[in-house]
Amino acid sequence: MTMQHEVKERGRGIAGEDARERLLSGVPVTERRLQLAGVSTAVLEGGDGPPLVLLHGGIECGGAYWAPVLDALADRHRVIVPDLPGLGESEPVVRLDAAGFADWFAALVRETCQERPTLIAHSLDGSLAARFAVAHGDLLRRLVIYAAPGIGPYRMPLGLRVVAIRFGLRPSERNAERFDRWAFFDFDQARRRDPAWFEDFSAYTRLRAAVSHVKRTMGQLIKTGTKQILDTELRRIAVPTALIWGSHDRFVSPDLAKGASARLGWPLHVIDDTGHVPHIERNDAFVDALHSALGEKSQAPSSDSSPERIGPAHQRAADGVSVPRTG
Repeated sequence: MTMQHEVKERGRGIAGEDARERLLSGVPVTERRLQLAGVSTAVLEGGDGPPLVLLHGGIECGGAYWAPVLDALADRHRVIVPDLPGLGESEPVVRLDAAGFADWFAALVRETCQERPTLIAHSLDGSLAARFAVAHGDLLRRLVIYAAPGIGPYRMPLGLRVVAIRFGLRPSERNAERFDRWAFFDFDQARRRDPAWFEDFSAYTRLRAAVSHVKRTMGQLIKTGTKQILDTELRRIAVPTALIWGSHDRFVSPDLAKGASARLGWPLHVIDDTGHVPHIERNDAFVDALHSALGEKSQAPSSDSSPERIGPAHQRAADGVSVPRTG
């Protein structure tokens, strides 16, 4: 590596780390590192109330992408947002499979929750969470499965496979946008609400996507998270379980969710005009759907008639707030 290239890569890394800090600016959480089943794990925590664990999907940036909804959820819950081993800022494991995930997640619950938490798990990690609930439901109060492929017969769409492979091989800005356009129902409209947040989201995700252990973890997660869990297993989940889905999810069709809901009796909450990431695309509607899934009253309607914003991060240019780190 030449000196010039080394300086360029170091600058790119610093910019990505700054982007993560900006993503979380204004969000009422602190960050600490925990040793969980031998894995050094980055965990965001904040709020007060019954514990709510938010598990991100198969995305290189880890839990930071929950930022748009953390402020609202922390009003009623103590939120716990870990980065899965090998993604975000957490250290990797040799192999991320269902057994390794179960050991790590059980350690997270024991370390961070004084009572059984509600778990909401997105996408590929939603499949891992469902497997966990089959065997370890005694550690959970409720389960919300959010756009997870493993609860029904699933075949990854060819177009998604193509953009995912392109981004994995070359995590450029253009390839990131190609992937995001698959993830969102209306990517342009969502980005117009907060262009700076999306720029930071892309920069940090691309930074982590270039790391070798992150690439390896993503490959393992895709293999594990897309494997169907048999209904005979899913029926062993004893805790109350609900589903949340975007109405126009092109990653995991809402038809898969409707089938699972009909077969298993799990209530399905569909969020209109959203794709695979309603918590970013229509964050207020996502929070309302989650409250409904948990049997809670929805948020009081806002007197502000302006469109939803991505979240508290839109204030970062004015307040310059950083995420406090503890531990």
